Amino acid sequence: MNTLASIKQSLNDWGTISLFQLGTSEVTLYRIFGLVFILVFAWWASALLERTIQRVARRGNATRLSDSGVYALSRILRYVLWIVGSSVGLVWLGFDLGSLAIMGGAIGVGIGFGLQNIFSNFVSGIIILVEQTLKVGDFVDLQSGVVGTVTEISMRYTRVTTNDSVDIIVPNSEFINGRVTNWTLDEAVRRIHIPFGVAYGSNKDLVREAGIAAALTVEGTFNADRRVPDVWLVQFGDSSLNFELVVWVDKKLMTAPGSSNARYLWALETELGKRGIEIPFPQRDLHVRSGRINVHLENSSSSSQKD
Repeated sequence: MNTLASIKQSLNDWGTISLFQLGTSEVTLYRIFGLVFILVFAWWASALLERTIQRVARRGNATRLSDSGVYALSRILRYVLWIVGSSVGLVWLGFDLGSLAIMGGAIGVGIGFGLQNIFSNFVSGIIILVEQTLKVGDFVDLQSGVVGTVTEISMRYTRVTTNDSVDIIVPNSEFINGRVTNWTLDEAVRRIHIPFGVAYGSNKDLVREAGIAAALTVEGTFNADRRVPDVWLVQFGDSSLNFELVVWVDKKLMTAPGSSNARYLWALETELGKRGIEIPFPQRDLHVRSGRINVHLENSSSSSQKD
């Protein structure tokens, strides 16, 4: 018992040693351990809260919130819990939160210089979550050239995964300040255009028939109401009549533009071949003056006589 009491007393003496002064409070090891515990607990509790909200929303059929609304609500509550936990930890450490008003000017200067981008990305992330103009699962095309599916909206960045499974970290401010094409914001379908060409003299009705038949062989093509496949003659090219296969597609084809274009071209080549419609290659007509031909022939003739 005496040994246990002495160990307890030693730990207590060791933990209450003042390391440094923070305002009017002395910072000890106990306070530092308490701060770490509060921050870890806030981080764990916020993640648990986010998962719980999403799990309850998935189970409850009566909820009026969409998946994007649930994601935004859970993520905002997670940020709030982080801020509250950090504030409690600072108070436990002995930091006077009232002094933040005095430090506001210095923090503002810091934000204006070194933390401007970080603060801008944080505010942009909150705006994205509140407005819900961008949500997890959307297929986007950014002004910077990034194309892919949104897989995570974080406090500072948004993760966009391309169709090649490459994760690209995009600062949130780019979604607020730049042009963003959201292919799946409201509509579940989208119209795409597949250009192709045939030889001059081809039967246009057969070309249209082949294009529609090709479109219907690709799974995910809409063919109902006013959303039906069609073939447009769009240009008289140098070597071909240029058409476009115009089709309405579902989200699976919409979010894989390269693969979808290849599938429709594959089907087009098959259907055009069945109907004997030629897909031309670039060609040029060469006109030679008869005088030059005669000279060439005469030279050839004289050359042969000499031989």
